[in-house]
Amino acid sequence: MIIKSLELQDFRNYHNLKIDFSKDTNILYGDNAQGKTNVLEALYLSSTSRSHKGSRDREMIRFGADEAHIRTILCKNGRDYQIDMHLKKNNTRGIAIDRIPIRKASELFGIMNTVFFSPEDLNIIKMGPSERRRFLDMELSQLDRIYLADLSDYHKVLKQRNKLLKELDDHPEWMETLQVWNSQLTAAGKRVIRQRRVFLRTLDEITSEIHKELTGGKEELEISYEPDVTEDYFEEKLFLQEDKDRLLKTTTVGPHRDDIKFQINGIDIRKFGSQGQQRTAALSLKLAEIELVRKTVQDTPILLLDDVLSELDSNRQTDLLNHIHDVQTVITCTGLEEFVKMRFPIDKVFYVRQGTVRTEETL
Repeated sequence: MIIKSLELQDFRNYHNLKIDFSKDTNILYGDNAQGKTNVLEALYLSSTSRSHKGSRDREMIRFGADEAHIRTILCKNGRDYQIDMHLKKNNTRGIAIDRIPIRKASELFGIMNTVFFSPEDLNIIKMGPSERRRFLDMELSQLDRIYLADLSDYHKVLKQRNKLLKELDDHPEWMETLQVWNSQLTAAGKRVIRQRRVFLRTLDEITSEIHKELTGGKEELEISYEPDVTEDYFEEKLFLQEDKDRLLKTTTVGPHRDDIKFQINGIDIRKFGSQGQQRTAALSLKLAEIELVRKTVQDTPILLLDDVLSELDSNRQTDLLNHIHDVQTVITCTGLEEFVKMRFPIDKVFYVRQGTVRTEETL
């Protein structure tokens, strides 16, 4: 799986841009706030239909423009694909694959697999459960459209149930409807829980091996699923929490409250791990994502590294770079010194300044 080119029109700080990528390592360098991360955001958007920052469409359109266009050309299994995305300030976005419009953004998932790694990801272990759930959902959704559909169903029902809970005081006659939403919520929620459990079990197997290698066999990393409720107990717990839900006017039980546990040698590193342990575990997790995509779709994903090297010490920089030699990678950084020092092979270099990108000679 290789990205061949990216074209942007009125996206973020770019008026018009076309980049032709190397199939190996691509470096975008320049000062901060020049537009490097915007290129990675456009690629991730083409892959998942979502911004890694959680930005809305209108926020990604260049100031003064009403629309933005993104075109990504990639080669997969010997065939070229064209992904077009049309962002609109005051209307629903349009997406087309090979010039054929798609009805649902979910149809985009699985065409282009990416792994995005930013400095924030290094803190995923010490951040709150919502960030870990977001990681879980984004990775699973790229690999499994059924999961994406089940997760979407769950959140739609959850939204409707919460809306009803807020209105019951004024409309007690609607109480019978609550049981309808309960039934739909548990049906979708059970599917989400089952798929998360299987995914995390597989991810744990891959991550533990990588982490053992990174730490010279000194640390055993274990990733485990912490569901808010199990499939078998979901309906019962939802019933038991009904009075509390009505009082708080929100649903207090379900997979929207799940978490992921990270342990090193039996110690929960979310609470008791050093920053070094947390960062090495996060690095292992990201490298495991690459292997998991390979295993699942029988292809190699594209790796997007957003200024991560500056956040890693020299040992972890070396570990990361040694693991991505056979992956198409787009890396942003402020300078090329670290790559020169480590003699890391670079295939294409782009200098980014004030919304313009210039191709330079490789080192």
